[in-house]
Amino acid sequence: MPKQSAKREVIKITPISDQDSKVYPRSIKGFYTRWRWVCVWLTQLVFYGLCWVTWNGRQAILFDLDKRKFYLFDLVLWPQDTIYLVFLMILGALALFLFTAVAGRLWCGYACPQTVYTEIFLWLEKVIEGDRSHRMKLDAAPWTARKLAIKTAKHASWITLSLWTGITFVGYFMPIRELINDLLTLSLGAWSGFWVVFYAFATYGNAGFLREQMCRQICPYARFQFVMLDPDTLIIAYDAVRGETRGARSKGSDPRTQGLGDCVDCSICVQVCPTGIDIRNGLQNECIGCAACIDACDQVMDKMNYPRGLIRYSTENAVNKRYTPMEILRRAARPRVIIYTAILVTLTAATAWSLATRVPLKVNILKDRNVLYREVDDGSIENIYRLQIMNTSDQTRTFRISVSGLDGIRLTGDDQITVIGGEIGTQTAAVRADPGTSGSGAKPISFDIIDVADPNVAVSEPSKLLMP
Repeated sequence: MPKQSAKREVIKITPISDQDSKVYPRSIKGFYTRWRWVCVWLTQLVFYGLCWVTWNGRQAILFDLDKRKFYLFDLVLWPQDTIYLVFLMILGALALFLFTAVAGRLWCGYACPQTVYTEIFLWLEKVIEGDRSHRMKLDAAPWTARKLAIKTAKHASWITLSLWTGITFVGYFMPIRELINDLLTLSLGAWSGFWVVFYAFATYGNAGFLREQMCRQICPYARFQFVMLDPDTLIIAYDAVRGETRGARSKGSDPRTQGLGDCVDCSICVQVCPTGIDIRNGLQNECIGCAACIDACDQVMDKMNYPRGLIRYSTENAVNKRYTPMEILRRAARPRVIIYTAILVTLTAATAWSLATRVPLKVNILKDRNVLYREVDDGSIENIYRLQIMNTSDQTRTFRISVSGLDGIRLTGDDQITVIGGEIGTQTAAVRADPGTSGSGAKPISFDIIDVADPNVAVSEPSKLLMP
């Protein structure tokens, strides 16, 4: 067994001097490449499509910052519901910890927006400029009219896609149809225009120019993820025991008789890597787990009539200790994974239960401070309140208002209010009580608001009644 297999695999960070040259990823086909493009299509169909879905006469998903309401199909969230945003952030962090502990940077390799848009930009670049060798020759060639035309076409396609991405992004924060109309009529607001251009510029810069630098140096996830890895985490692994010593050989020859391993040292695994690393040097900070090198190596192994899997998804322990797939699966259920899973499932279930049982009604009681109390014609004491009734559902509801808490307390005037879905209704309530029935000072009372059609939608809000 080679000497390096006895050591724990070391995480390597590429020196800055090795990061200066531009990376030209080579196109590759294979199982994992197909799955990567499935993720590209799924994520972009959701991103570009959901903002156009109409739900009950409005945009299905809309984060309306002006009106301070978030619409998620039937769900309407108000500023008072920010607790759900906190839970969402916690769930996201826990999911990140769990997925990283189990399978490393799978998110980076398949669903991260940086990876997705880099894949799309590379595809456009390949269509217009050609594959890796053509792009390298074109960049090295002197500027001519042909080169200028090709580069202009490429950047025009990038900018068009980036602008549409920026428009779609802003379309989740203001109605997309209004946004398109404002663009066509040149009446777009300053802030909306700024965010369209800003997000478009970010997409153009990150996917067109920064690319691997985002994964290498800018993204914080790349820096702290390795504290969550252990020897049983699924990673892209090169089987050095099988592959070394590297070297060229003729097809059909026995590499063992030449003192060689299965690696033919073709460097295609390096050429297809979107971050430009050599996976044969061990686990590295820049590896995003996209498996392009696996597809490339498997194709070479097929041509040489060698078994696939010289580069594969595996774990450090599995490579060094030659675990079977079942042993890898059993070791995946280790304490940290079980703990992360239990917490994530518990919090997800609690959040889902809270949303499912959430009463779509919120009430705010404001006491009239201009007149604390007054005596009316029948001798009773009257307090005036302003009720703000928020219908947080997506349907129009009629609510009945009543008051309780003191003997003889009563509500005068209109005791019903109809509120459109996702809106706030305001009602002035005059509450009267007979003097001497409860003493002087502030007395606790309760306003009871109930949906006329659905008694389960009800809220009891406390307040104070001032008596002389």
